[in-house]
Amino acid sequence: MKERTNEQWLAELRGPEKDEAIADLRALLVRGLGAALRGRRMRTAGASAEDFAQEALIKILDNLDAFRGESRFTTWAQKIALRVAFTELRRREWSNVSLQEMTDRYEIRGAEPRELADPEPGPENLASRRITVEYLQRLIYEELTERQREALVAVMINGMPLEETARRMGTNRNALYKLLHDARRKLKRHLISRGLSPRDVLEAFDER
Repeated sequence: MKERTNEQWLAELRGPEKDEAIADLRALLVRGLGAALRGRRMRTAGASAEDFAQEALIKILDNLDAFRGESRFTTWAQKIALRVAFTELRRREWSNVSLQEMTDRYEIRGAEPRELADPEPGPENLASRRITVEYLQRLIYEELTERQREALVAVMINGMPLEETARRMGTNRNALYKLLHDARRKLKRHLISRGLSPRDVLEAFDER
């Protein structure tokens, strides 16, 4: 593979004889993705570096005008490829998970938000934490709307990616942020009204 400057990459990828440059760029993306994703369970997800490289290559060629030359062209291209790969891998990890089943499984007394779990809680904290968690769980079911509850349980408690949650709910990332923001504010208001400190609980639901 021959060395190219940023200008040469752009010129050759846009030129009449661009096949060689495209083949070289694809090979570079496959090699970079293979190294970056080594150890991840791509095989069980039915994914491969070649698949991701091809998808990324299409995005790169469609967005050559967006390259500003602030870094090496190959660095810019690899970042796009990694974003494509990680987004698709995370989507596939959740492909067989139903939002409804996830929400139904989150029983009021049977589940504790994973971010709140403390492997070695002190005895002085157990009673207070249990009361706060149980009250929070009741609030989730009794005070939030169905959409707020579905979004909060999926993203904040189970860790489903925002993009995947938004897709499942038929909305977009900005609207999902607003939905989660409103849910957090509602929970905080009720916690304060009961004289409970919302700080420790709400820290478990930091923006992702």
